[in-house]
Amino acid sequence: MPSLASRAASARAISDRVEAARALHATGRTREALELLSGPGDFSQDVYTLRGDLQLQLGELHEALGSYSTVIAFERHNVYALQHLAVCLCRLERWELAAETFRKLLAHDTYSDQAHIGLGDSLLHLKKPEEALACFEACWSESARRRALFGKAVALQLLGRTEEAELLYERILELEPGSEEALGNLIAMSMEVFDLARLQRYALRLAGRFPQSTVALQALALVAVERGDYETAAGHFDELMKNGPEDGFSASDEREDEIRYRLSGDKVEHLSSFRRSAPRGSARRLNSGI
Repeated sequence: MPSLASRAASARAISDRVEAARALHATGRTREALELLSGPGDFSQDVYTLRGDLQLQLGELHEALGSYSTVIAFERHNVYALQHLAVCLCRLERWELAAETFRKLLAHDTYSDQAHIGLGDSLLHLKKPEEALACFEACWSESARRRALFGKAVALQLLGRTEEAELLYERILELEPGSEEALGNLIAMSMEVFDLARLQRYALRLAGRFPQSTVALQALALVAVERGDYETAAGHFDELMKNGPEDGFSASDEREDEIRYRLSGDKVEHLSSFRRSAPRGSARRLNSGI
């Protein structure tokens, strides 16, 4: 068994290594900091926690998952590690485990809006909108207001309570006029009832903020085709082909604390089968079941 002196020396060495890694990270040398913490040595909560943070920052999600899991294996009530473990699981789209982790966090703090929103988002992806709705309704802080409203709107939409969902999306747009997610889901709702006027209105609002939004361009193209304006429809499809397959939601997807769940109208999605080669002004119908 190591002596008290040797244990103290080992602890100092670990502490020095952690401080050195933090110093490297502070100067932007994140990879070097991580390499410094990746050598052999006894378990240290500080080492594995910092290692997980650096791996998460570098996008090494599986490795970060392992680091935070190691911390939790030694201290199962470590809230910091649980929070970051949940972030990793969400980014890896492992929704069952993410939901389980958020429930553990709520067991420590039943008033945590961050955990309620994370659990609700996970449940939306697991197609459990009723349970998700209860999570979003449990939020109380002003800082969580927008995210909770969006989660409630999505849950209500999935439950078929479209009028309530639309009212919430409009409230979100009052708070954030350029919300891509709210406008995108309003477009999907308009597709469900095939309301062309409403579909065009929301698509124009989205295109006004994000001219290259695939969702907006597809919706506008569909409206033009349904109204027999094939030249306008072809113009929208030209823009779609120029912009590539990416949709118009990339900016908001980078916010790690944001709910990313989006809905889409099947007919809008199927419009991608239409190609620029279609003659302008032709009466050709789209191969989309319309």
